[in-house]
Amino acid sequence: MPATATIEEAAKAIADDFALFDEYGDKIEYIMDRGRHLPPFPEALKVDANLVPGCQSRVWLVARRDPATGRVRLQADSDAFIVKGLIALLLQLYDDRLPEEILANPPKVLDEIGLTLFLTPGRSNGLASMIARIQAAARAFLGAPAEAAAPA
Repeated sequence: MPATATIEEAAKAIADDFALFDEYGDKIEYIMDRGRHLPPFPEALKVDANLVPGCQSRVWLVARRDPATGRVRLQADSDAFIVKGLIALLLQLYDDRLPEEILANPPKVLDEIGLTLFLTPGRSNGLASMIARIQAAARAFLGAPAEAAAPA
């Protein structure tokens, strides 16, 4: 998804992709495939301070604000294939966005595509924790200088 796409366009692209699959297994395979294409996550950032609490797998998430544009740049990784795919969906929605855009656009598309219906309760809780972490970073950046990093 090009960085110039709006959150609404990114959400529509996700919904369109999921509409191609009828079977649970196909949807899960698609999610895992998305995770295989995540940008590399630096090993140096895989520290406890960057772990997202509430996830049943290990999830590292870092949010930084670009000083030139004020946009939130997200990096994330997990030790679980399905979770990597969930991260890829969240990055498609929220990476390279202004904090105000992130906060004004809850990830309704995830409910619209029925994502929580085929995730285990633990994975659903982890997804909610990742979303909360991204939103918390956006809120923190609204009151912080552009070059500040989100609290980890």
